[in-house]
Amino acid sequence: MIGGPLPAGVCAAEAFGDDGSAGRVALFPAERAAVAGVSPERLREFTTVRGCARAALAGLGAAPAPLVPGPLGAPGWPPGVVGSMTHCAGYRAAVVARASAYASVGIDAEPLEPLPAVVAGRVVGAVERAWLREDFGPDGPPCDRLVFSAKEAAYKAFSPWLGARFGFQDFTVRPYPDGTFLAIPPESEILLPALSEGGLLGRWSARSGILLTSLLVQQSEN
Repeated sequence: MIGGPLPAGVCAAEAFGDDGSAGRVALFPAERAAVAGVSPERLREFTTVRGCARAALAGLGAAPAPLVPGPLGAPGWPPGVVGSMTHCAGYRAAVVARASAYASVGIDAEPLEPLPAVVAGRVVGAVERAWLREDFGPDGPPCDRLVFSAKEAAYKAFSPWLGARFGFQDFTVRPYPDGTFLAIPPESEILLPALSEGGLLGRWSARSGILLTSLLVQQSEN
């Protein structure tokens, strides 16, 4: 699903559900404490996606480490590494990158189906709906879900990078039919030569009933 060549210094791993791999992943004590009392399903999901993260870290030559959610909800990563994890029904994945090359990473996986109308109304703004009408025809992907997933990936990239929480209406994304999307950070005036056309360029793909979005924020060269 992640598919395609990854940039230098970026590694990924994925799993299609919890097919027993969760039982082969040893959680660190801090990770076990973070999910104490959760349902068996949630524990399997949590464990499998950390197995993906360990495999991705190994691809970078980094040792396994506890990946425990921090104050903003994002997991802590080993020194010198940034990363992101995601899971939805039937799919788990992790992407990691060298912090020397990337300021942050965000990925998200979602079922390839429309959002409930009440959720779509909270997520997709009027400007974004106008963009969707302009860029996608009736035979495109479920666009509300695409905006939601792109915002999830963007949030995971923006929030730890900027050190703050944001709501879905605090920033905008514009998906394009070519499999890219433009994410406009909530504090773009402080950010980056890495900004392209006023935003950051992410990628999306839809395959086998799964929608996957990703955003890599490169380090500024300044």
